[in-house]
Amino acid sequence: MTETVEGAGVALAADPRGAGPTVLLVHDLAADTRAWEPLVAALGDGVRTLAYDRRGYGASGAPEPYERTTVQEQAEDARAVLGALGGADPLAVGAGFGALIVLDLLVRLPGLLRGAVLIEPPAYQFSDAATAVLSEQRSLLEAALRDGGPASAVEAWRPGADAAVRAAHRAFFADFGGLASWPVTRRELRAVAVPVALVTGSATPPHLVETTDALAALIPAARRTADGEALAALQALL
Repeated sequence: MTETVEGAGVALAADPRGAGPTVLLVHDLAADTRAWEPLVAALGDGVRTLAYDRRGYGASGAPEPYERTTVQEQAEDARAVLGALGGADPLAVGAGFGALIVLDLLVRLPGLLRGAVLIEPPAYQFSDAATAVLSEQRSLLEAALRDGGPASAVEAWRPGADAAVRAAHRAFFADFGGLASWPVTRRELRAVAVPVALVTGSATPPHLVETTDALAALIPAARRTADGEALAALQALL
């Protein structure tokens, strides 16, 4: 049953399921809670999963107008979900932009999470190739926006995105602008003391492999996997 949680000034729709150790699930940009359905099903009822629609996506609210966000603002939403619905010693899984949100929780709020799985974290400040990639992505989005409107831009970013995801284009563009909003330092990352699994797969773009490798080298208790198996990485932490 969907629960409503008051985030950092917005109402967030959360979907808690199961019973047992708590796992917070934080989705990428151009996505919503449905992205976690395969993982939730694979975990079964013995784990309490907390998937939620980030602000502007799915059934969650957003400010008016909604044009900008930051990683820290998003992390405060995640913290609110955990505070309202989470159990003791939660884990977290973040994909893409969601991985940065989980990382911010690890850095700013030590002790909140007992571990995390980060899937393709776009920590672009640690990639020499990221600047060129971001420039190409902006050009792609600008062309799609000009030719087909904001929903087409979301489709250009995530081919096959359904109508609900395309309709969340305000959240998508706020997220895209927020990708570069996380001013973490190497010292802060070296202070993360809990186990962190960093996951990429065979289809992960090279610049995201680079960012993931960099984070794995900085976080003391990091475990790096390149087989795309987020489920196995999470099960190792449960």
